[in-house]
Amino acid sequence: MEHKDGVKVFDLSKLQKQPNLPTEFTWPQEDLVNANQEELDAPLIDLERFARGDDRAKAAKLVRTACMSHGFFQVINHGVDASLIQAAHEELDAIFKLPFDKKLSIHRKPGSVAGYSGGHAHRFASKLPWKETFSFIYHENSSEAIVVDYFKSVLGQDFERIGWVYQKYCEALKKVSRVIFELLALSLGVEDGLHYQKYFEDGSSILRCNCYPPCNNPGQALGTGPHCDPTSLTILHQDQVGGLEVFVDEKWQAVRPRTDALVINIGDTFMALSNGNFKSCLHRAVVNSETERKSFAFFMCPKEDKVVRPPEDLVSRDGSRKYTDFTWSDLLEFTQKHYRADNGTLQSFVKRFVSHPKTSI
Repeated sequence: MEHKDGVKVFDLSKLQKQPNLPTEFTWPQEDLVNANQEELDAPLIDLERFARGDDRAKAAKLVRTACMSHGFFQVINHGVDASLIQAAHEELDAIFKLPFDKKLSIHRKPGSVAGYSGGHAHRFASKLPWKETFSFIYHENSSEAIVVDYFKSVLGQDFERIGWVYQKYCEALKKVSRVIFELLALSLGVEDGLHYQKYFEDGSSILRCNCYPPCNNPGQALGTGPHCDPTSLTILHQDQVGGLEVFVDEKWQAVRPRTDALVINIGDTFMALSNGNFKSCLHRAVVNSETERKSFAFFMCPKEDKVVRPPEDLVSRDGSRKYTDFTWSDLLEFTQKHYRADNGTLQSFVKRFVSHPKTSI
């Protein structure tokens, strides 16, 4: 453990060789309850068939049922080339095997969403996740190569080629998101089937690369603690190691990895955009003592100053608004500076947002 800018920093490559888990990475027993190997019954949607016009009503019904219950489903035939996904996974070593001093030079600063983090120690002092992350922002309508430019600026010219891999990966997932937002609109019965697609057209995204090293004390640690995503939509690709679990029916259930599938889950912001009809569900990632796990989480977000408000026809059908107006920048600031994401993030944010002037959030 070292210090940088007054903040503790951890080198997980060294910690994983130690027999005892640092207390900062130890989680309370109530968060460590086993999943008992039960698998989540998450629907598998063929996006190619949906986009072509086949079985649209069936797909919408499956997604509606899942999102009203737990907010998770998987998609196949999504259009992201398998070779691109493979390249994205292969290039992760170039980032996470960097010398620790180099990682510290691109360390994620408090309040920022971009950069490297070891155990999120830049934000928290206890219950740290046993993982390393490298995150960056993607805007479709800004620089033609915003991801490439970021890689070159923080990692150097030698990383331009790798930057292009992740640039193309983000572009591909943005295309996938358009079809998913159309599917979600149909599932909610929104009159304008392209409402959400248009709403997010000028939005931003965050790609978080996750690496979960082997842990000598997996019974005491978590790769990611129980939380709901404060963002709108998460598009995840996980390797074959497994570790993602969702809390449904008062128990943890595993999401089985599929190389050909993307895991989709609803976040807090989209829960508000759906007027509370679709759920942002508690989930976590467990670790093991033998095998490293890697994943990519692509977080879809609205433009920061855009008002988060459900479609009027949806509100009319429901009879009332479930949440007050807010912007994504309001919620982002709340989660980055005032609150650690859990299963009550949105409710806690709204309560504070309503009772305090905006300047105090």
